[in-house]
Amino acid sequence: MMAFRGISKRFHLILSPSNPSYAASQFFFSRGFSSKLFVKGISFSSTEKSLAEAFSKFGHIVESKIIRDKASNRSKGFGYVTFATEDEARKALMEMNGKLVDGRPVFVDNA
Repeated sequence: MMAFRGISKRFHLILSPSNPSYAASQFFFSRGFSSKLFVKGISFSSTEKSLAEAFSKFGHIVESKIIRDKASNRSKGFGYVTFATEDEARKALMEMNGKLVDGRPVFVDNA
């Protein structure tokens, strides 16, 4: 138990804002924004093309991928949309969260 406290104290000192390498450790533990978005609530009838069309008004779509069940090849109800830039993805995230796509509301988050 004492060894754990020693490790804990050293770890806390490393992550202390007064430590000059704090910025590097903060970068290591933080998740930056990417151009890939996670989309859940996708209709089972949606295709990758219809998903890309719904998001295309926010910028250039590099890839749209709907995750499917291996046995039945039916949509699992979620997928990913990748934009060319982070700004386009950020704009789509703000605008498309809760909107209807193929008759169902979708929820968008950073992947």
